[in-house]
Amino acid sequence: MNKEQIRAILRNQRDFFQKGHTLDISFRIHALQRLRASIKRNEAAIHKALKKDLGKSAFESYMCETGMVYSEISYMLRHIRSLSGEKRVRTPLAQFSSISYRKPSPYGTVLIMSPWNYPFMLTIEPLVDALAAGNTAVIKPSAYSPHTSEIIRKVITECFPASYVAVVTGGRAENTCLLQQHFDYIFFTGSQAVGREVMRQAAEHLTPVTLELGGKSPCIVDKSANLRLAARRIVFGKFLNCGQTCVAPDYIYCERSIRNRLVEEIHREIRRQFGSHPLHNPNYGKIINEKHFQRLCGLMDKKKTVCGGECDPHSLRIAPTVLTDVTFRDPVMQEEIFGPILPVLTFHSLDEAIHQVNSLPHPLALYFFTRDRHAARKVMSRCGFGGGCINDTIIHLATSEMGFGGFGESGMGSYHGRDGFRTFSHYKSIVDKKLWLDLPMRYQPYRFIHEKLVRCFLR
Repeated sequence: MNKEQIRAILRNQRDFFQKGHTLDISFRIHALQRLRASIKRNEAAIHKALKKDLGKSAFESYMCETGMVYSEISYMLRHIRSLSGEKRVRTPLAQFSSISYRKPSPYGTVLIMSPWNYPFMLTIEPLVDALAAGNTAVIKPSAYSPHTSEIIRKVITECFPASYVAVVTGGRAENTCLLQQHFDYIFFTGSQAVGREVMRQAAEHLTPVTLELGGKSPCIVDKSANLRLAARRIVFGKFLNCGQTCVAPDYIYCERSIRNRLVEEIHREIRRQFGSHPLHNPNYGKIINEKHFQRLCGLMDKKKTVCGGECDPHSLRIAPTVLTDVTFRDPVMQEEIFGPILPVLTFHSLDEAIHQVNSLPHPLALYFFTRDRHAARKVMSRCGFGGGCINDTIIHLATSEMGFGGFGESGMGSYHGRDGFRTFSHYKSIVDKKLWLDLPMRYQPYRFIHEKLVRCFLR
């Protein structure tokens, strides 16, 4: 799609928004219902596309992609009227007689740029929030997941005119062109490097942004943890989608005394969940493309590999791999792994672990396995991170009742449920002043009695 076509889409969406159609709550509800119906009609095709792009099974595709979208739509349909309503707030006595309230209003035309690792869910979930808040939207799915991008285009064109929701496919040229346009809001999910560029381009128009990025999310395990259950939940969270999950445990950081037992339990869980030969498991996915496959192969150190390490260049599959005797100086610890490689590092004390985690860029997620509730409160309070779990992994993002988002280098802003509606809304602060009384104390000429009244009110 060329620059003129993109500009035409943006003009048409601005015209559509200015007509006020999206301000009607019933209009928004019907839009979400049409979207849900279209997804249901195309559900099998969506799962087939995810299989082609990422090797995902239909079960995993529903659990982590379409099912999550259904849940977000259902939440919005249940709560949209209350979320869209004006909220009365207390009025100061000095402003008597008046009513004060906050009114949520859509930004206008928003841009949603999504990644390839969960290409359907990470495109449509923010779209649901944007539409519920009353915006028009241009969505730009990743070029790395072309089959899913195509089914997204089909679903959206079934539901909406391009003047309301439009899909722009393509690669870097389209991304660059989109970022040069003046949108009212930009929602980006992807890498830190691209996130910096999005923020630079948005600054040209002073456009507000939400950045959902990533980082090296630690999984801390202390000696009190239930190691068998910890291993099971770590293996699930780490190797789901072949580790290509922004909140996957990037590395294990455990007490030295339990490392060997924990690694044994992890090895046992890998066999239990994926079989003795994971590369032959039809429900185990693949790396998105050859570039990322080669990058991940370069991060594996054969001398430190205690589990896995097998690769199939033809199918772009890498077996679940565990590395030990890793240090923070190793290549695998210099970047977000985003693949099925799990380094295991050790610490002597919990204070040491907290200090080390806080010395690194803020991660998107943090996980802590322990039976010690005092230790859990200590880690959750003292470490900086976007979100996380105690005694589990990744499930904190699977709810519309809590916002999900990054912190510091892992992003800014949040979405899901109420937080998603707020992200795509501007809240106007309004005072409705009555006409029957006009207190004279604020007007000149100033008088001593008026000053005393002002001091009485404002203290």
